[in-house]
Amino acid sequence: MMSNSRLLWSSMTVTAALMLSACSQPANEAADTNADAPAAETAGKTIRIATEGAYPPFNYTNADGSLGGFDIDVANALCEQMQADCEIVAQEWDGIIPGLLAQKYDAVIAGMSITDERQEKVDFSEPYFANTMVWLTKTDGSFDPTSIKNLTLGGQRSTTPGAYLQDNYEGKDGNTVQLYDNYDNAYLDLKSGRSDAVLAEKVSAKSWLADNTEGFGIVGDEIDNDDNIAIAVRKGDSLKEDFNKALSEIRSNGELARLEQMNFGQ
Repeated sequence: MMSNSRLLWSSMTVTAALMLSACSQPANEAADTNADAPAAETAGKTIRIATEGAYPPFNYTNADGSLGGFDIDVANALCEQMQADCEIVAQEWDGIIPGLLAQKYDAVIAGMSITDERQEKVDFSEPYFANTMVWLTKTDGSFDPTSIKNLTLGGQRSTTPGAYLQDNYEGKDGNTVQLYDNYDNAYLDLKSGRSDAVLAEKVSAKSWLADNTEGFGIVGDEIDNDDNIAIAVRKGDSLKEDFNKALSEIRSNGELARLEQMNFGQ
């Protein structure tokens, strides 16, 4: 038979061992749980994103119907960073914000500029690109950007250049502003002589000029109108912060700069 003192010592030893085991086990389990925890709340979720598909080089539709361009590359990079499954769909520009508000999709990544008017309807992420505007016209000297009179000026409706044209030139000095559903149609009228100049974002103008160098070019200085492009989501949607965190990551690791170089060049 064990003595009372030895029995007490044995009980204390077993109790201490159990306490150590109890303390160490949750820590190990917590470590395992943290190791397996998803990197973001969006992990595994499907995020439906709308783009225009008619605004190269930001977004365009390939011959096979697939979508390409800077916006699509940025969307895919963000979804990879967030460990989310992204579904990117095309939507006509004029209906792109109404479609977001009607919950047809969760976000818009479509070269969309932050404006006061849009901010009344949607929330924007941090900007992922900054634009400038340029005059695209014939290089025969017939267009003087410092003296614009009695001309037909083209642009895309519901864009910052379109609004700039209307505010500064519509009905002034004999000028007429013609706005189109997309820049492709604006450029067609410029090429056919139905308009004298198009005011467009610099990267869009350069993209068109890559295949239309003969007789056309950017004339005059760039116009900096503080045009910042960002992701639109519905008001109060926490997805805004998820996108902001992912944007910060792809900006700091150089991926965003790589995508700009790949789509826009120097």
